[in-house]
Amino acid sequence: GLVLGVYSSEKDGAAQFTSAGDAFDRLVSGKLRALLSLCGPPLKKGKTRIFHGLHQDFPSVAVVGLGKKNAGINEQENWNEDKENIRTAVAVGCRQIQDLEIPCVEVDPCGDAQAAAEGAVLGLHEYNELKQKKKPVVTPQLHGSAESEAWQKGVIYAEGQNLARYLMEAPANYITPIKFAEHIEQKLRSFSNVKVHIRQESWITTQEMGAFLSVAKGSAEPPIFLEIHYLGSANADDSPLVFVGKGVTFDSGGISLKPSSGMDAMRADMGGAATVCSAIVTAAALNLPLNIIGLAPLCENMPSGKANKPGDVVRAKNGKTIQVDNTDAEGRLLLADALCYAHNFNARAIVNAATLTGAMDVALGSAATGVFTNSSWLWTHLYEASILTGDRVWRMPLFEHYTKQVTDCPLADVSNIGKYSRAGGACTAAAFLKEFVTASHWAHLDIAGVMSNKDEVPYLRKGMAGRPTRTLVEFAARLSQDSHN
Repeated sequence: GLVLGVYSSEKDGAAQFTSAGDAFDRLVSGKLRALLSLCGPPLKKGKTRIFHGLHQDFPSVAVVGLGKKNAGINEQENWNEDKENIRTAVAVGCRQIQDLEIPCVEVDPCGDAQAAAEGAVLGLHEYNELKQKKKPVVTPQLHGSAESEAWQKGVIYAEGQNLARYLMEAPANYITPIKFAEHIEQKLRSFSNVKVHIRQESWITTQEMGAFLSVAKGSAEPPIFLEIHYLGSANADDSPLVFVGKGVTFDSGGISLKPSSGMDAMRADMGGAATVCSAIVTAAALNLPLNIIGLAPLCENMPSGKANKPGDVVRAKNGKTIQVDNTDAEGRLLLADALCYAHNFNARAIVNAATLTGAMDVALGSAATGVFTNSSWLWTHLYEASILTGDRVWRMPLFEHYTKQVTDCPLADVSNIGKYSRAGGACTAAAFLKEFVTASHWAHLDIAGVMSNKDEVPYLRKGMAGRPTRTLVEFAARLSQDSHN
């Protein structure tokens, strides 16, 4: 199969092909252009038409609408519209070829081979590990050879996000804390500059991570603290970027049990760990010239005779006591200890990601990841990265106003929920985390709203989204350029 792009024409409605489309049309003596004009109105953005029998090498050709040519950065939408249009169009075209059960598809780079590769590889991904009947596997490859390096980079970016999608989608009895850690270790085994430490419960205890352990003790699955060291910089002593990810492999809510409807989606409550670990796998594959440390506290949050009870007080690694008023606000307990530990590494920046609050989903839906940060430098880098990836971020407030709501606590130094309950829930959660951070460059990414995809991102199928893995990778890439300049 072949996927070709066509721009919407400004004037006469005639098809405006990409250079690959033009070349193919010449190859078939103008038949493609003639057929397109016979098919009715010009192709709209993201729409497709399939033609058969035009050329023996490509029995089926999908022509996809790319929208306006050179649309550039859309200030209102906070993304590069050309790149998003290409990702969407290519994904739609590749799926059409897959529906025809054609095993290989060549993809028009459409002027941006990286975006085209991302669209193809993200668009074709589907979790069907446990089904007997699977969709035919389609291998996308670049049409022509002009942009092979950019294409390969796009493939690596997309495969990183697909790894996060795989981990988040898999059932919680398949991805337990230890299985998660082993899966990531196996992905990193071939890199000589990566060390993976799978820390057991005894180590967690010696680290005095009382908040993390208090969540884990409700489950029969033992907790794991996954620690990854990627040494990509020429100087091993360069300050690392530290990624921290919430790794609750299943979240029942604990004693503060969640409603049963939709609880199965809580297999993806380790989305923070999945995205940061996948970003490090991707950074290693790209050989990015910087040091990155990944930290993922992994456990289940279950109701049992040993589980945290509402009103219990636990002690975090930095000595602060925490009143657990709601056992379903457990992610911040894991992160509190992991953030304290992250301060051991003289980090350039600490970035944590977590499916932390339903309130984040209420605030932004699936449009963007909410970012709470004490550093405008860090915010700028994340924001600029997200414009390129189309996986957007939006800055949220870290006001003292919210800190008071978690520190005004009857039994302990801090409460794990704000005293006004639901009001500003994503903001009070961020204020809680800030109590465990002294670093001057820290960002908390609340990814609860972008955890899954229904149909909002057209180049992702329905299911767990693996967002914002590509934004984290792009951010790390920009940071590595920064240190070189």
